[in-house]
Amino acid sequence: MASVFRQLILALIFACCAVAVIAPKQAPAADVTVILDQAKLLKLPERAATIVLGNPLIADVSLQPGGLVVVTGKGYGLTNLIALDRAGAVLMEKSVEVQGPGGDIVVVYRGVERGTYSCTPDCERRITLGDGNAFFDAIINETGARNGMAQAAAPVR
Repeated sequence: MASVFRQLILALIFACCAVAVIAPKQAPAADVTVILDQAKLLKLPERAATIVLGNPLIADVSLQPGGLVVVTGKGYGLTNLIALDRAGAVLMEKSVEVQGPGGDIVVVYRGVERGTYSCTPDCERRITLGDGNAFFDAIINETGARNGMAQAAAPVR
């Protein structure tokens, strides 16, 4: 009886260890988190000569004076940013995650079509990746027309 009990305990311990090994692990947090269509400032190390961005569809970087980089969220996902010196040595490597907007957002589904609204406090349509084509295109066209009229009305200097 004691032998069966020992075998049962060993089997239970083995099962727990197996579950711990194969259980999904939480992904490590990104070094830099940017909200889609927003920007964040990042300080580069001294001697940085080259900047490499893993996926320019996810984020964009713009070098600024004083060793600053503006990281702008372009699409959802995770990419990386590497700063190299003139000899090609890695000075910095950071993961960059672009997340969707938070706050007062309402998402409306009509079948498979999706539309996103920013409700602060009144709900207005917003341009968001992943929205249905008709919804997205209508907002893009309205925004483009409005911006075009504003530029045409601006005084020439």
